[in-house]
Amino acid sequence: MTTPSPATALAETIASLMPRARTELAELVAFRSVADPAQFPKSECEAAAKWVADLLRAEGFRDVALLDTPDGTQSVYGCLPGPADAPTVLLYAHYDVQPPLDESAWLSPPFELTERDGRWYGRGAADCKGGLIMHMLALRALRANGGIPVGVKVVVEGSEEQGTGGLQQYAEQHPELLSADTIVIGDAGNLRAGLPTVTATLRGMALMRVEVNTLEDNLHSGQFGGAAPDALAALIRVLDSLRDEDGSTTVEGLAADGVWEGLQYQEQNFRRDAGVLEGVALTGSGTIADRLWARPSVTVLGIDCPPVTGATASIQAFACALVSLRVPPGTEVVEAAALLTAHLEAKVPWGARVAVEQVGQGQPFQVDTTSPAYTSMAEAIRVAYPGDEMQIAGQGFSIPLCNTLASLYPKAEILLIGLSEPKAQIHGVNESVSPQELERLSLTEALFLIGYADLKRSCPDQSDEGQHRDLALSRGGLSGP
Repeated sequence: MTTPSPATALAETIASLMPRARTELAELVAFRSVADPAQFPKSECEAAAKWVADLLRAEGFRDVALLDTPDGTQSVYGCLPGPADAPTVLLYAHYDVQPPLDESAWLSPPFELTERDGRWYGRGAADCKGGLIMHMLALRALRANGGIPVGVKVVVEGSEEQGTGGLQQYAEQHPELLSADTIVIGDAGNLRAGLPTVTATLRGMALMRVEVNTLEDNLHSGQFGGAAPDALAALIRVLDSLRDEDGSTTVEGLAADGVWEGLQYQEQNFRRDAGVLEGVALTGSGTIADRLWARPSVTVLGIDCPPVTGATASIQAFACALVSLRVPPGTEVVEAAALLTAHLEAKVPWGARVAVEQVGQGQPFQVDTTSPAYTSMAEAIRVAYPGDEMQIAGQGFSIPLCNTLASLYPKAEILLIGLSEPKAQIHGVNESVSPQELERLSLTEALFLIGYADLKRSCPDQSDEGQHRDLALSRGGLSGP
């Protein structure tokens, strides 16, 4: 009888664990863990944190703790010591989620994991409660097939979606806690389902509140319209100045000609993934990848003005908007925010009074994809995705914790993988996760941990991909399932 390869054994183990994974994900999704007490009770996040802590304890993690972070939320920590000569890997996910938005628009209850058309639907299923389950599947499979070859730390954040920076501040105050040789951030995703993709760059973000005032109070639009300056009209003029005719972002002084050299995003795929209506043009210039990952983009997130229902015949004395500016690596967020502020102030018409306040920011992030961890990940992907190679893409969003970890641990390698491919519709209604993605990425992570442990143990200062591939093949551990 032929003994199955280690990769095959891992794949079979993970497949057998998928029903348990679904049950656990359903339990975790059931917590309405939006880290905003104005929308959901804080007790929901506290219960979710306790659930995660209990899970880690049941898996044999030591020093499991609920970390009371400075923003008033709780992150969860635990560790598993590895062999004496093994590297340490930090695995990251977050249990807090985005609000469900319009619950009536969901085809199934947002906090009840529901299977439909081969996918599992529920808020947080992909972003990022599924990320925690992915980590657990990989570790369980390794334990069942010879043991976990590295030291493991797990941290599960409780306020990532709110951007309040609690875990970042806690890590800065306790810099020894999350130290690791490599950090796997399970909060990104493949460019499309089934295409193995690592994320190399994240755009930074400046969040600005712009307020316009023109009158002491609202006025009758018939009695005063035509001469009285309308604050809402002034605000619309300001916001319109942030894009040119083709929709490209135009903040005066901010470069917008970056080029993405890696994996390209085909326009027809983007239109489908984004749900762009037939006949509606895309905005901006350059390739889709240029626009998403190498150039700045501005989005008006919201406007304070009277809703259509209930509106009166009034000229508005006041109007306000929340504007998000995303910037690629190589652009300093503080400088970009200053340029955006100057632009907004300069474009206000009629001498209207304007106040611009920065209410949030996150620095862009970039990794070295030639490092040993990425070499190990590329080999793991070749096995877990037969016939495919590791693809390198960017993401347009920010994960500020990455910058904090890179600053605290400059020698640590940081990898970004995850379950948030386009069909997952993260942050929207009907968020879902592909169980096939969960299964395949869990296998990838398990294989990565084996290969990375071997590489660090045998060639601690060597990052040559060819030597690593020869090592992997010689031990017979990374042959295909």
